[in-house]
Amino acid sequence: MTKQQILDAIENTKHIHLEQMQKIESALNGKSIEKPTALGKMECECGEWLYANKQEMIAILGMQFFERLDKQHETWHLDYVSIYNLLFLEKKKGLFSKVLSSINKDSMKIDKAKFYYVQLKKDTDELLNTADAAFRRVTALSNTKFK
Repeated sequence: MTKQQILDAIENTKHIHLEQMQKIESALNGKSIEKPTALGKMECECGEWLYANKQEMIAILGMQFFERLDKQHETWHLDYVSIYNLLFLEKKKGLFSKVLSSINKDSMKIDKAKFYYVQLKKDTDELLNTADAAFRRVTALSNTKFK
């Protein structure tokens, strides 16, 4: 990959996760979301790129830095699962549970998801800070390090 392709991919990583946070905020505000965020770290667009280019990214960023980025990305997705289960997971309901379901249960789910969202926001900030550091690191490297 060229230096510019890597820089673009890092910026895209930030954009993707900020966009996902906006989706979650919309869902918390009662809006319907067509395509929720992928659950697994390797299933999202960022993960697909990062892990497909793992060896090259380790060579450029260094193993410790790559592992920190990987761990923060994984944590983000693990914490997101709690929100996904509350907001996006469609549980099959029988007639009896449909009759007994109430707005109160939905508001409880939203409140619980908002609680998890606070942690996900922290995860996002950490991931974005690490992505910014990766961007600075790649920017500082000589062009001879790239294809």
